[in-house]
Amino acid sequence: MYRHILHYGIHFLVPILIAFFFFKENRIKVALILLAGIVIDVDHLWANPLFDPNRCSIGFHPLHSYWAILVYCILPFFKTTRIIGLALILHIIADLVDCLLQ
Repeated sequence: MYRHILHYGIHFLVPILIAFFFFKENRIKVALILLAGIVIDVDHLWANPLFDPNRCSIGFHPLHSYWAILVYCILPFFKTTRIIGLALILHIIADLVDCLLQ
């Protein structure tokens, strides 16, 4: 239970907190972009079985691959992709925490 609360808390609560504390002028817009980082879970649709609670996403799904994570880590260095990169990194951190708690 603790694992799921922490995992989904990072997915949904942390992006909102970051937006509200660090991006005061555009709180709602930034919060929505950070929450949209969950969209990379679309690659779970290609897995068989579709959902496995004991599978670590990191390194298994294409958008959770080490090469993709490398790209996500480069995105915050550019102003135009900074928030998107942060959203994707937060998503990977949430999944990494889930993997570590398995």
